[in-house]
Amino acid sequence: MDRYGLWINGEFTESKRNEWFETRNPADQSVIARVARGRGEDVDAAVKAAKSAFESDGWQNMHPAERGRILLRASELIRRDRDELALLETMDNGKPLNQARTDIEVSARYFEYYAGVADKILGETIPVSPGYIDFTQREPFGVCGLIIPWNYPMQVAARTAAPALAAGNTVVLKPAEETPLTALKLGVLLKEAGLPDGAFNVVPGFGVEAGAALAAHSGIDHLSFTGSVPVGTEVMTSAAKNIVPVTLELGGKSPNIVFADADLEEAVRWVVNSIIQNAGQTCSAGSRLLVERSVHDQLVSMVKDRMESLTVGPGINNPDMGPIISEKQLNTVLRYISLAEEEGAEILTGGSRLEEGELAKGYFVQPTLLDHVPRGCRVATEEIFGPVLSTLVFDEVDEAISIANETPYGLVTGIHTRDLSKALTVAKKVRSGQVFINTYGAGGGVEMPFGGYGKSGFGREKGLEALLHFTQLKNVLIRYGSSLA
Repeated sequence: MDRYGLWINGEFTESKRNEWFETRNPADQSVIARVARGRGEDVDAAVKAAKSAFESDGWQNMHPAERGRILLRASELIRRDRDELALLETMDNGKPLNQARTDIEVSARYFEYYAGVADKILGETIPVSPGYIDFTQREPFGVCGLIIPWNYPMQVAARTAAPALAAGNTVVLKPAEETPLTALKLGVLLKEAGLPDGAFNVVPGFGVEAGAALAAHSGIDHLSFTGSVPVGTEVMTSAAKNIVPVTLELGGKSPNIVFADADLEEAVRWVVNSIIQNAGQTCSAGSRLLVERSVHDQLVSMVKDRMESLTVGPGINNPDMGPIISEKQLNTVLRYISLAEEEGAEILTGGSRLEEGELAKGYFVQPTLLDHVPRGCRVATEEIFGPVLSTLVFDEVDEAISIANETPYGLVTGIHTRDLSKALTVAKKVRSGQVFINTYGAGGGVEMPFGGYGKSGFGREKGLEALLHFTQLKNVLIRYGSSLA
């Protein structure tokens, strides 16, 4: 398909102004497709479709088990079309094909997981007083606005839409303008699975137009945003004007803390993978390496060797690392690398744009390892969103904890040690929404609550916890005492 319309009320449609924009492959800047450019009036149409679908008997009042069956069929259809979807994700985003295939499988798993809990959203009974029965029940909000980023387009669409739909909400999703294609394909698959028209809508377009209109729309009952802190602040401000609850998953500057007693070879594997996955363009990227001084030289040498062995190229060739998403983001990464030298850090490997042969057409940068990074400097505390790893040294456990907490973020922490007591001590004291011990991730983490402390946002996605954030609680009290006899 060389043109994609808006997906509203179960069909593709042109934007009200009949405007289009191009989405390009960051590996060579080639045009993949023209996409309808949604604006405020298109968001309004999508919200109305979602509101109608919610208020009818077609979705929120459908038996929860049937909702689950539809979501399960969606997961099966995603797996059926996984090769097509993975290729589309690779072309649109640039990530290596194997990573895209993993993303598609994780997306299917989200629908599979939440299909299984659609009829298990439970309330509680509360003892109040003799003659009374008090209970709670969880109900859908209504129309959920979902604004998702370009780094994991299909996966984040699934991780937000699946629990929202399982709880009985309807959805208006605004994908990133850089990567709208798999979200639009998801609309087609959900319709094929049996989702009622209007229950899932996709309005591609630019953030300042479609995204801003969705965040500020008075017809939205809940808003979920994944992206940067500055845009998250704007989204929350817009939602506040309508008193709309918000779930925010924002940035990160996550550390891998490696103690001297760790299995260093295993630690290196996780350290490198966590910074080069999706070219480091991941909110949960392990972008800081905190290493105990006695093994600093050995570990850093091992990381350097592993980084220098990586292949970089177009995602379709399935290298270890693909391109940066855009020229703008590439320039941001390169500016931070220059800043690192100004701040006194040493570039041990990488640090430059790759422009040889076929790479000259795309936005490629070398995996970069910074050493002797001063505490508190910008490359040690700010999110770069690229394959740049900052190394800091510690001597004691308390110092490692202090450095780990020395950013405004708190999304993920990796701890590498054979001493479980030490690991749990650090896990308790780091300000982080997720902690991994002797690993860094677990197959997409569909079952594990995900969210952050501080400027990494609030609310939780993934796991059963996500359902708490896509439902609102109602309390019901019944008096049945003798005076009513």
